[in-house]
Amino acid sequence: MINKKAIVKLAIDSILNQTYRDFEFIICDDGSNDGTYEMVQGLIRNDKRVILIKNNENKGLAYSLNHCLSIAKGKYIARMDADDISTPNRLEKQIKFLDEHLEYAIVGCNLLLINDKGIWGKRILAEKPTKKSFLFTSPFCHPAIVMRKDVLDKVNNYKVEKITRRAEDYDLFMRIYVNGYKGYNLQEFLYQFREDNDAYKRRAYKYRIDDVQVRYRGFKALGLMPSGFLYVIKPLIVGLIPQKILCQLRKLRIEK
Repeated sequence: MINKKAIVKLAIDSILNQTYRDFEFIICDDGSNDGTYEMVQGLIRNDKRVILIKNNENKGLAYSLNHCLSIAKGKYIARMDADDISTPNRLEKQIKFLDEHLEYAIVGCNLLLINDKGIWGKRILAEKPTKKSFLFTSPFCHPAIVMRKDVLDKVNNYKVEKITRRAEDYDLFMRIYVNGYKGYNLQEFLYQFREDNDAYKRRAYKYRIDDVQVRYRGFKALGLMPSGFLYVIKPLIVGLIPQKILCQLRKLRIEK
């Protein structure tokens, strides 16, 4: 099994070694007390592009992202998770796309799924998501996107609420579309997303209830109600399906 330091180093190195070089790299430690902050300090000490910040206590992802946004000075905001890997040309390709396509506020990409053993699957996302694309699930992979910062400013960034604890991205993307913007997914595999076979097991039912509330609010604002009601309660229905069946359905959804 790959240890935590090795995983974090792979993630950080994948950004520091991008072909696109002109960026600020903001890393937020969300109140860790296991030596993670000091470990990251050691990994980035020689690169002046990196800004390392730390919350005094665990505040959650939405709060931490807003903290990073309050510091960021760039025209674009790229997301990245601490256990994933960006391909070397990810930022170059996504930024070039936004530079050349002013009609889009978000650009994502397709995913290679990885675990401790390496690449085990693929996920292909809709190239041109519409409002209806939000009915089944979020049409964008949150850590694999680049967004225009001025658009984030206009929608007041991420909502820090109880119901968005596990759906801050879904809520944000729907609000961006409600405000007349749209996104695009490059049909290239520019991001390696770490996902194991226990992903479904970790989804507590209470978060599914939160998801229902996020969906209802977002679908209503997008004009997808009442026809979208069955999709509103989809998380509750999925949560009742036995794990073995969910795993089989998951295999059908993922390209090998």
